[in-house]
Amino acid sequence: MFFALNTIYGTGSAVFRKGRLEKFDERGEMKFRGINHLAMVTADMEKTIRFWRDLIGLRLIYGFGEGDFRQYFFEIDGQDCLAFFEWDGAAPAQRKLHGQPRSGPFVFDHIAFGMESKEEVWALRDRLEAAGFACSDMIDHDFIHSVYSFDPNGIPIEFCYEVKGQEIRRESVINDSNPPPAALEGPEPQPGIWPEVTRPTPPEEQEVKPGDGSNFIKKY
Repeated sequence: MFFALNTIYGTGSAVFRKGRLEKFDERGEMKFRGINHLAMVTADMEKTIRFWRDLIGLRLIYGFGEGDFRQYFFEIDGQDCLAFFEWDGAAPAQRKLHGQPRSGPFVFDHIAFGMESKEEVWALRDRLEAAGFACSDMIDHDFIHSVYSFDPNGIPIEFCYEVKGQEIRRESVINDSNPPPAALEGPEPQPGIWPEVTRPTPPEEQEVKPGDGSNFIKKY
């Protein structure tokens, strides 16, 4: 998606007005709607569609491509999506253990948090700027309007609300001048792409092994 971040590095000057939060819920807290989309990076959208739609089973609900730019969205549930930019020349991340720190190539772009209304996004933008975290302007992406910032760790974050009449989960859209062949097959997982399971794991072999934090709840 194209967006302007001309104000994101400026100094925030808005003052957060506490009273604006009082209407959101009984506790005066904002209502989040999960992660609107997690934006990742791929060098091959065809393979990405085959994996996430046809193997994992996420519906392909939105795609946009023009020139050397392309972004596709996969539905996780009624609120959450996984999205991919296609960058020519992007390199897959080197295999590593989950949670293991590393440097070098990466596949993460930004995290977008969906919110209930534009009022909540504006209020959160005010809160971030009052705390010294610079934010972008409100950016129009057709189906969502978004504000961008960074957390203290430098993680790029987005807060957005859905635009009425642009519900891509109800009617999928592929607005790509040169879509990969898999995208032309529609949003639903396609049968016959991957081998069928010939030996399901029987219940007696469904062992759950301990991992980090596996006993945390039991301890307290």
